[in-house]
Amino acid sequence: MPHFIDIADFSKEALLAMLKEARRRKVARAGWPKGRVDADAPLTDHVLALLFEKPSTRTRLSFDMAMRQLGGATVIMNAGDMQLGRGESIEDTAHVLGRMVDGVMARVHGHDKIEALAEHAGMPVINGLTDLSHPCQIMADLQTLEEHKGALEGLTVAWVGDCANVTRSWIEAATLLGMHFRIGAPEGYRPEEDVLAWAKENGAEVFITEDAAEAVQGADCVMTDTWISMHHKEEEKAKRIADLSPYQVTPELMAQAKEDAIFMHCLPAHRGEEVAAEVIDGPASVVFDEAENRLHAQKAILLHCFGKLG
Repeated sequence: MPHFIDIADFSKEALLAMLKEARRRKVARAGWPKGRVDADAPLTDHVLALLFEKPSTRTRLSFDMAMRQLGGATVIMNAGDMQLGRGESIEDTAHVLGRMVDGVMARVHGHDKIEALAEHAGMPVINGLTDLSHPCQIMADLQTLEEHKGALEGLTVAWVGDCANVTRSWIEAATLLGMHFRIGAPEGYRPEEDVLAWAKENGAEVFITEDAAEAVQGADCVMTDTWISMHHKEEEKAKRIADLSPYQVTPELMAQAKEDAIFMHCLPAHRGEEVAAEVIDGPASVVFDEAENRLHAQKAILLHCFGKLG
């Protein structure tokens, strides 16, 4: 079954094929009204369930619009409104979804829930985000990086600050696509050892330092993510801000990267915390190109999952 669970599940060639399709479809509909269906309408008669345990802006909007533009339809389901929120098992939920829709995109907490959906639904399952990984975001990031920097192989991407699910998926992508990935982060905020070991086994060495400037030096792209998430308790917030404040992406830090370096952030952003307003709202920032590309990249992901890519 052609699921989309983690970047590491794919070959370099498969990732590049999806990126090529995302670029092609974006160019093909330039200037069109957003609601117009793509000329070939490849997902006519297909229905995708969108299942959310977490709040969502870009994931919800981009998948809904992606299915509309591809000729299909969506059913949006919030876990709190489902029997899943009252204790029904993910396995039983998967079986029911598999009888009524053609695929499911789920944005959930535990990665085990995505794996259970994939095992029991009998249809394509897409990981819209888990606590472990965020592969759909990375496909949009890669498309954006390609648009602004050309071929991906050999580029240097610097990640600054807290490392979480997006960082993990980025390590996987950089490893498979031949990019250099650097991390500037304090102890306790770094990636899990298993993904670093996986990268090494696959021929990549992730450079990690406590010095943000060292991580950013000569980079083609500088990235960060929010320091405070929904699950952090009030008593954690002050400590995290104190620990991570030396890693704020400021104009001075960006100056350590290449002169034409770009800044990316998956959003939502907190100006004055992980990034200075002068950076995210400045000329190096491509965050809204990145946000738009969630739509185009996810159209390619959907076509892969429904066996209609290429």
